[in-house]
Amino acid sequence: MAEEGDIYDEIEIEDMTFDQTLQIYHYPCPCGDRFEINIDDLRDGHEIAVCPSCSLQIRVIFDISDLPEKEDDHPQPVAVTV
Repeated sequence: MAEEGDIYDEIEIEDMTFDQTLQIYHYPCPCGDRFEINIDDLRDGHEIAVCPSCSLQIRVIFDISDLPEKEDDHPQPVAVTV
């Protein structure tokens, strides 16, 4: 886990954008890229989002109940009428 001095900012999860396809939360970084954290990492208790382009990190403030429910890996078949 990152040390307190390594954290650029603390961001509420409601202020982040969730990418349903990639299953990541992201937030703009001052360098022009974006901080990213995978939803599974959040579910596992990790709270540090990193920017892949620079050394900045943010702490994500969230409650597990704030996260979207986990989707089944094997969705149920849907009947289609033709």
